[in-house]
Amino acid sequence: MRILSIETSCDETAIALVEVEISNSSIHAKTMQVELFSQIDIHKEFGGVFPIVAKREHAIHLPILLDRILERHSHEGGNPGVLSLDPRLRGDDTLREQDDILFGKIETILQRESGLFEKTKTLLEKYSIPNIDMIAVTAGPGLEPALWVGISFAKALSLYWNIPVIGTNHMKGHIFSVLLNQTQIEFPSLAFLMSGGHTELVELNSISEFKIIGKTKDDAIGESYDKVARMIGLEYPGGPKIAELASQARHSGLGSGPITLPRPMLHSPDLDFSFSGLKTAVLYKTREFEFLDDTIKLHIAHEFEQAVADVILYKLKKALAQKNYKSLIVSGGVIANSYLRERLKALAHDQDIPLLLPQVSDSTDNAQMIAVAGAIESLAEKPLINKDIRAQGNLQY
Repeated sequence: MRILSIETSCDETAIALVEVEISNSSIHAKTMQVELFSQIDIHKEFGGVFPIVAKREHAIHLPILLDRILERHSHEGGNPGVLSLDPRLRGDDTLREQDDILFGKIETILQRESGLFEKTKTLLEKYSIPNIDMIAVTAGPGLEPALWVGISFAKALSLYWNIPVIGTNHMKGHIFSVLLNQTQIEFPSLAFLMSGGHTELVELNSISEFKIIGKTKDDAIGESYDKVARMIGLEYPGGPKIAELASQARHSGLGSGPITLPRPMLHSPDLDFSFSGLKTAVLYKTREFEFLDDTIKLHIAHEFEQAVADVILYKLKKALAQKNYKSLIVSGGVIANSYLRERLKALAHDQDIPLLLPQVSDSTDNAQMIAVAGAIESLAEKPLINKDIRAQGNLQY
């Protein structure tokens, strides 16, 4: 099926056009086009994502991104399977009356977002109806004001084009992002999700059976990286900057130096995580120095990343020992960290288990993973469709 997917759960505005084929044994996804607007530079002045600003930027950029997708494919006459090449008959009085009725309903749908209706109306009148099978949109978890923009936009397109829209779970999207460069997942599978807002161990017994078996009790891994970065004077987003400093410390031979940090919950009886104490330990360490010079920052970054990696690997090894999993999935924005990727590859090799990782370009929030999750969600007994879709900040599996 050909899917137009929309992602607005946080600070990435994204739309993708993806072909997904599902058979009994495999899923194949082909990304045809991706359009993305990152709001990182906008949120730097706030030191983190500001929900109302994120909401505003989604409303501004969704029509722009869709325009790029429709513009490209409307000129690809050699690929009529992507977009219908027959223009709307705007001179037809009956069709014009139907449009007036539809646009009245669409205006109601988009009334929460200033200027979005006018831009969407112009876009819909500009292009022919796309030859797609479904629209997939993130329903949660995420920032509810941001989620509502994407959901409303998807519903408006669905109404005008008469194409079904389905709501997806953002975290399922991260899990299934590995299918953008893999054809199948062997079950049962263990999935580890690490992002700015989530740290979870999830057991998958099929593409529709999920069970959380471990999660963070406080801060997520990505959140901890950002907070530690702020403590040592690095600007938002700090996670990649901490990783860069840690890498410099490793390759220069500086290592952790005089810095020693705890490995939280390393020997707890469960599979849960806690990074708040680690973050606090970093804070106390910074107070031991009158001035944080570049060398001390390198030591802190290195020891912090080592501590995070040690905890992750220990918990994963413990989880893998509890059941005969046939594959290990690790995904989420933090998996873009090259050091953690290498440590995970070494673990999978030692445990003799296939490791499924998304491509780095598919690891952060994106729309192509939402397309795959939408295709899978459409097979559910009670999929989240059309009018039933609403923003759910804490949407569960």
